[in-house]
Amino acid sequence: MTQPARGRLGGAVPLSSLADGMGGRLASVEAGRGLRARLVAMGLSPGVEVKVVNNRGGGPFVVAVMGTRIVLGRGMAHKVFVFPSAAARG
Repeated sequence: MTQPARGRLGGAVPLSSLADGMGGRLASVEAGRGLRARLVAMGLSPGVEVKVVNNRGGGPFVVAVMGTRIVLGRGMAHKVFVFPSAAARG
């Protein structure tokens, strides 16, 4: 897994590390141009609020973004970094 540069994204964690109901503000996508473009097209761009709907076991990784649910591969979720928000617990 790619780790964000220390200092630049201080406090950011991989989206995949958040439990169901947790959320935060998207900090960065640490991936190639193609994956970044694909995620932006789905609404996952820096600054947007995301909430984890399902991160259980081997099932699908589901997030809510701008009123839409998006299913991500776990590899993708490891490359998306967020600033966690305690207020997003639900």
